Amino acid sequence: MSEIKVPAMGESITEGTVSRWMVKEGDTVNQGDVLLELETDKVNIEISAEESGVLEKIIRQEGETVEIGETIGTLSAGTGGGSAPAASEPAAAESKPAAPESPAAAPTPVPAPPESSDSTKTASPSARKLARERGIELDQVQSKDPIGRVYQEDVKSHGSQPSAPAAPAASKAPAAAPSAPAAGGSTFTKPVERQRMSRRRATIAKRLVEAQQTAAMLTTFNEVDMTAIMDVRKRRKDKFKEKHDINLGFMSFFTKAVVGALKKFPTINAEIDGEDVVLKKFYDIGIAVSAKEGLVVPVVRDADRLGFAEIERSIADLASKARSNTLALSDLQGGTFTITNGGTFGSLLSTPILNTPQVGILGMHKIQLRPVAIDAERMENRPMMYIALSYDHRIIDGSEAVRFLVTVKELLEDPESLLIEG
Repeated sequence: MSEIKVPAMGESITEGTVSRWMVKEGDTVNQGDVLLELETDKVNIEISAEESGVLEKIIRQEGETVEIGETIGTLSAGTGGGSAPAASEPAAAESKPAAPESPAAAPTPVPAPPESSDSTKTASPSARKLARERGIELDQVQSKDPIGRVYQEDVKSHGSQPSAPAAPAASKAPAAAPSAPAAGGSTFTKPVERQRMSRRRATIAKRLVEAQQTAAMLTTFNEVDMTAIMDVRKRRKDKFKEKHDINLGFMSFFTKAVVGALKKFPTINAEIDGEDVVLKKFYDIGIAVSAKEGLVVPVVRDADRLGFAEIERSIADLASKARSNTLALSDLQGGTFTITNGGTFGSLLSTPILNTPQVGILGMHKIQLRPVAIDAERMENRPMMYIALSYDHRIIDGSEAVRFLVTVKELLEDPESLLIEG
C-alpha cells in the first residue's frame, strides 16, 4: 500500500484545498492517471498516481484544506479492479453466525473520528500549530484578515488577552435572517444563496486589500489617439497573419510601448524591499487575464527581446492556459509591471489596483469615437482610448508617473517609433 501525499508546489505555497477527486474508493487506476485536483492560491494542480493499483481510501474530502506532505489517500499496489474487495464481503458474512433480528443487536458502523474543531476555520499552518501548542480553539480566535483567515499573529494576540466569560449557548447560533412583514401581518423569509469563496478568489481579495493598505497608490490618466495603430493593423494584419500564423492585436503595441517607457523611467520597473529600492534590469510584463475563478496575471518573459509576433503568440498561449486552468506556477511568478485591459468588457475609465510587489500598472480601456480638435478650425471623430497608470507614490513622484504615461501615449500614436524605442 502506498500513500498519496500533497506534493511541494513552490516556495510561496504551503497548503491547498482539495477541489475534487477524479476517482472514488475502489476504482482501479493506472500509473499517471489523475487522482484529484488541488486548488492553491495561484493555480490548480493535478495529482497523479505514482503507480498502478486500487484507490483504497480517501482520507481528505473535497473542500478540506491540506498541507504540503500530508497524506490525503491510500493506494493499494496491484492491478486488481475495485470489485475484488466487494466480492470478499459476502464470504466474510457467510463465515459469521446470523445476527438476531432485533434492531438493538444489529451491528452499528463505527463512526470516523471527528476532526479537530480548528478545521472549521481557515488558518495558516503556523497558526494551527501554535493554537495546538497553546490549547486554543481556532474558532474562538478573532482574525484581522478581511476574509477571516487566521494567522499566527492572531493566535498570539488571542493568547495575550484575558479570556472572556462564555456566552450563553443560544448566542453562539447565527441569528436567522430578519423576516419582512407581509401585507396580512405574517412574515416571510427572503431567499438568499450562500457560496464559499474559492481559495483563489479569497487570495485575490486579500491581496487587493493589502495593496491598498500598504502602498501609497495614486492614479494618473491620459488619452491615446488610436488612429495610427488601427491604420497599421488594417494595412498589415493579413500579411502578418499569413507570415506568423497569429493575429496582430493591440496588446503587442502596448507591451512594446510600456517597455520603451520603462527603459526611460526605471523606477517604475522596480519594487520596494524594506528600505531598499530594487531596480530590475529585465522586463517581464504581466498581462491580466480574466479566468473562470478570477483574475490571473501570467507573465510574458523578456518582452524587450521579443518581436510583435512573439508577444502576440505568448499572450495567446497564456490566455488559453488561463481559460483551461492549466497555468503553471512559473507562468505567474516574477512579473515586473502589469497591463490590464478593462476595455474588453466595455470599461471606459477605471483606476487599476497595483499587483504587489510591483509599483506600477497600466490600465487600457474601450476605444471610442470622440470629436478631437485637429487644429484651431478642424474637428474630427477619432478612435480614442483613455489610459491609466496606478503607481506607488512611495518611490515614484507624480511628475515621473505623468511623464511615463505621456511617453506611452507618444509611442502608441507613432507606432513606427516602437521599432526604435522599444
